[in-house]
This record gives sequence, structure tokens and C-alpha cells, in this order.
Amino acid sequence: MFDFANTYLLNLLWLVPVFYAVFWWSRARRRRRLARFGRADVLVPLMPEVSPYKPSVKFVLRMLALTMLIIALARPRAGEQQKEESLAGIEVMIAFDLSNSMYASATDDINAASRLDRARLLLDKLVDRLNGNKVGLVVFAGTAKTQLPMTTDFGIARLILSELNPGMMEYQGTSLAEAIAMAANGFSQTDDIHKAIILLTDAEDHQGDAIDAAKAAAERGIQLNVIGLGTGGGAPIPMGSRRGEYMKDSEGNVVNTALNADLAQQIADAGQGIFVNGAAGDALDVLTKQLDKLQKSQLKNVKYSAGAEQFPVFAWLALIFLVVDIFVLDRKNTWLSRINFFTKK
Repeated sequence: MFDFANTYLLNLLWLVPVFYAVFWWSRARRRRRLARFGRADVLVPLMPEVSPYKPSVKFVLRMLALTMLIIALARPRAGEQQKEESLAGIEVMIAFDLSNSMYASATDDINAASRLDRARLLLDKLVDRLNGNKVGLVVFAGTAKTQLPMTTDFGIARLILSELNPGMMEYQGTSLAEAIAMAANGFSQTDDIHKAIILLTDAEDHQGDAIDAAKAAAERGIQLNVIGLGTGGGAPIPMGSRRGEYMKDSEGNVVNTALNADLAQQIADAGQGIFVNGAAGDALDVLTKQLDKLQKSQLKNVKYSAGAEQFPVFAWLALIFLVVDIFVLDRKNTWLSRINFFTKK
């Protein structure tokens, strides 16, 4: 069976007839311009270096190279490859805070990167370190929802990560308890697989009961770790793209949002995990060491059949055609100029 991974790119093959039409038009236009100066049989001897067929040869080579390149980009696949992948790891559910306070600066400098950007960066690096495990994602603000069920597909995880923003949440606020409970319910029901929740938040809890939720998760054998975002000094919350405008309360005062490190530490302690400040340079190192303490289990054996990639063949053909095109000159070859291919002497 022969198919393409990126079938839509094959539409670029329509460029070949378009370029052919342009080439044919330009050659016809050239012949008409030359005809103004006289008959072709008279003009040809006056242009001994001009080759009548080299431009067409070069054009064909370039079109063949373009065709091969387009096919290579479409990633042709043929045949089947049997693959078996044995995974040994843990299940990690990430709870990502998407309350409006995540728009605030991650440092005391109100013009510095936001907590949201800092959390995305940390999570992107964390996903690299979690390779070989299963990962899921819960997002929360006033309510919580599962954004990515438990999976080994880290490509999907990165795609979803790039789109996270508070605008995704219908209700604002911060309900840490609901986020922890939903994350805890997102694991598999297998008891012999070790599980951990990673909570990325500034820990401004508007609903309460987060510590009780952490204790409930720990009783089910789920380790809860917290990555704190922001600083104790706090920062105002920008109003979208409007520079210099910040969120205000009902009395007209600018709202200041700060990291509640004490609550974050209490949640981590209740969840038998650790609290790390996201601003620390070794935050991910410390967190990774904590996760490594959990014994890895056999997650699953993956057996699947995938088409063998054929794009290198077409990429090499494109390169060969381009190299040949370089050595084919527009003018006649001197060693061929004395040879007449079409008449006998």
C-alpha cells in the first residue's frame, strides 16, 4: 500500500503545469521578437553560442526537481513496519491554572514575562522530562475541565500547551479543590501504577478546601506536587492588549495578585509531595528528582503498523536533478558545437 502523510501538499503539483505554461509563453515570445530581425535560418549562424535545446533541458530538470521535492514533503509511505514499544513509567496529571491572575507578571517587574508564559515554558521543558511516562492535562479557573486525557502522545500535549490561555475558561476565579479532584479522577483505575499530580498555580484560592482535596488524593496513593508562579510582592493584572491598563475592583482600586506560597506549601504537604517556586533555576530538577522516587510500572506494550517512509528517495532525486541542472549550461558545449546530429556530411 502506498499513501502520503501530508496529502494536501500534493496540490502544489499544480505549480508544474503553471510553470510550463509560463515557460512556453516566454519561449514563444522570444521567437516572435527574433522574427522581427529576420528569418531563423539566417539568425542562427549569427548566434553560435546559443543552444536551441539547453533551456528546455534545464527547465525539465528543474520541474522534475520541484516534483520530487513536493512528493518528498508530502511524505510518501509504502509497505508496513511492525514496531513494538515497551513503556515503563508513571502516570502524571498536570493541573494548569488559567485564571486571569496568570496574566500578571511572574516577577516584581510588572513589564516582565507573565505567569502564563512562565508556566508554559516550565511545562514545555517538563514534558521533555516526562517522556516515557503517561501524561494528562486539566485546566482550571473558577471551574476545572480535562483538556487532555491520559496519553503517551507528547506531540498532542505540546500542541494543546501552545493554545492555553485564560480565555478558554467560561468562569473565572480559582478553584484549586475542584482542579485537584478532577486531576485525581483522570488516572487509570490500575492500582499498581504510581500516580502524581503537578499543580501549576499562583495558589490564589477563591473557593477553599484545597488542602482537604490534596489529602483525599494522597489517601488514594496520588502524590501532589505544586509549582508556584509569581512572587510574594505581587503584580497587577493587565487588561488584555491595552498597555498600562490593569484590572480594578468594584471600588476602582487596581487588583494586586501575589503568590500564596504558604497555601501552596500546605497543599503539597497534604498531598505528600513538594512545593517548588517556578522562578527557581533548579525548579524542574528538584521536581524531576521527586517524581523519580516513584517506582515505574509497566504501562503498556504498543504494537502498530506504520508505512515505511519513502521521502528520502524523492529528496535524493530532487538533489540529483538540481546538481545536473547546475552543470547543464545555457550555451552550447564547445566539444558538441562541431557535431551535427540531424544531417549527414
